[in-house]
Amino acid sequence: MSAKSAAAAASMTAALAPMEQGSVVSEVAERLLAYFTSGDIAPGTRLPAERQLAASLGVGRSAVREALAALEILGIVIVRPGSGTYLRDGVSELLPRTLSWGLMLGEPRTRELVELRSGLEVQAVELAAAHVTDGALERMREDLVMMEENLGNLAAFVEADAAFHREIATASGNRALEELLQSIRSLLRIWVDRALTDKGHAEAALKEHRAIYEALSSRDPTAVSQHMRSHMTTASQRLLAGFDANQ
Repeated sequence: MSAKSAAAAASMTAALAPMEQGSVVSEVAERLLAYFTSGDIAPGTRLPAERQLAASLGVGRSAVREALAALEILGIVIVRPGSGTYLRDGVSELLPRTLSWGLMLGEPRTRELVELRSGLEVQAVELAAAHVTDGALERMREDLVMMEENLGNLAAFVEADAAFHREIATASGNRALEELLQSIRSLLRIWVDRALTDKGHAEAALKEHRAIYEALSSRDPTAVSQHMRSHMTTASQRLLAGFDANQ
């Protein structure tokens, strides 16, 4: 590590005062997130080792490790095997601290985030109806094929489902909306993975996605809005049912 990097690491660990005993991973992540977005640390900076961060915060290394993993999912840090963990360049300003609690979602915040996601998905598809390209529609069609071929493989089905929604967000032409939706999906991912519990749920979800695709193909903003609202209602119900079952 260079003298400059060593100085930056020392400054960072000094700025992170010990936390109270009993702090959970979400609190560690929130403290790190607040510091990383404070402007006191330059993008691209290599972070101190886990043991140094743990000592500065007064917590175990496992809590720091899990918090950094969550921040990596959100795109705040990047892990380079054999090199270390770095603050990502151009950290999005659209990851406000109001979302930091979502790193370890609980009741009622999971429900609030599900509601927010539903509204943003509708907005994204309405914008996509005006901007979607033939290439994007073809990729969505391929996602539908993957969903149909994996009705019995729910993990693969969920991946194709997520890809379909990412295409819509990209097709909206609104980068801010796209990044915010991606952050919310990351926070809800564990519950999304558990939302589909049988082939019947997958078949229903596939039918809903096909309706959205057909409306998008027609560039009909009213129809896409109606179909996405209907889909998000049932998708939210499935997601929250999985969440409630694990409480």
